[in-house]
Amino acid sequence: MSTTTQYNVIVVGGGLVGSLCALFMAKRGYQVSLYEYREDPRATEFARGRSINLALSNRARRALQEVGIEERILKCGIAMKGRYIHNINGKNKSILYDPRTRQCIYSVSRNYLNQELLQEVERHLNVRTYFNHKLINVDVDQGRLVFLQTKNNTTIETYGDLLIGADGAFSTVRRALQQTPLFNFSQTYIDHGYIEMNINSQSGRAMVPNHLHIWPRGEFMMIALPNLDYSWTVTLFMPFERFKELNSPDKVLDFFKKFFPDSVELLGKRQLVEDFANTKPSPLVSIKCGSYHVGENILIIGDAAHAMVPFYGQGMNAGFEDCLLLDSILEDCNDNFPVALKLFTESRREDAHAICDLAMYNYMEMRDLVTRPSYLIRKKFDDFLFWLLPTTWIPLYNSVTFSEMNYQRCISNRKWQDKV
Repeated sequence: MSTTTQYNVIVVGGGLVGSLCALFMAKRGYQVSLYEYREDPRATEFARGRSINLALSNRARRALQEVGIEERILKCGIAMKGRYIHNINGKNKSILYDPRTRQCIYSVSRNYLNQELLQEVERHLNVRTYFNHKLINVDVDQGRLVFLQTKNNTTIETYGDLLIGADGAFSTVRRALQQTPLFNFSQTYIDHGYIEMNINSQSGRAMVPNHLHIWPRGEFMMIALPNLDYSWTVTLFMPFERFKELNSPDKVLDFFKKFFPDSVELLGKRQLVEDFANTKPSPLVSIKCGSYHVGENILIIGDAAHAMVPFYGQGMNAGFEDCLLLDSILEDCNDNFPVALKLFTESRREDAHAICDLAMYNYMEMRDLVTRPSYLIRKKFDDFLFWLLPTTWIPLYNSVTFSEMNYQRCISNRKWQDKV
């Protein structure tokens, strides 16, 4: 993974996907500039409102393995071997993700992962990182970017042989591409939002470990992911209208006592009331693009290209897989950027659309279907056939989370299984 030509590559977005992309580009021997509008996360407390932990599965692990840091990351992750379902009647149960081979996903701190990626990036002498630089203009025709240095309010211009936008769901790079002819784009906000809460370390020790905890309640749900200090990050997903109804401390407590009775003491009554009083529900958006590149040297990846609702835990995984795919294509076409960008769009578009659709579907499964007898029967049926025919019958969740099967093929495989 090296090049004899000194290409200048600009990566916009110093979050998880941008940092990993910069690392891949650095390993190719490019001169890399990584720009991030926020402060260096290693020097600041991580912002509340973005999940402090993420679900790391095989697709992200493959990418991390390729750049040599998978083992380091997994050592600071917590294995989650299945879903722990909190039924409203108190009859809770564990549903393993993979009873046959016991594969699991990992709860990993977003901040820790971002820090480790940036540390690894800066080990390369051919990389420069720029924090507090907000992208304010993109000249698509000239390949020119203008950044505002937010600390001293000055602007700088820069050019690159390859410009990569990894600047999130509300990407400035993508907005510029949307102004070009024939660039198709769609975004869908669902009518559900979310707020985050926390179970502290002391209360968290009472939780069943090594699981993703789910409180499915039909129209809404709550989930909890473990942290290394025995605390748990809790997220409530619910229609905005339901959030509006909880406009007093008594209503909040009555709601939780009715629908999540076993969580009240874990979360703490006072903290529950404070969280609802001080936190506004955040929206959830799904984004699809008809192309991920414009011209011969501008590309978008990660959430900038295909933001998705978080219910399959594949947002980061799909973004990391983008980096791996881009690196592979660049290798195959000998760093020919115009060819590589076209191939990336052609290779990734339908897969990205597929995982966006799957993420929407999985919300219904997690908040409602997991409580139904038909779901449990189908799950046992899938697990048995997977045990009997491991290379022929791969359940949908396993194909998405524990395999390298294209997302598009995961859906077609499931449709074939439904027919059977």
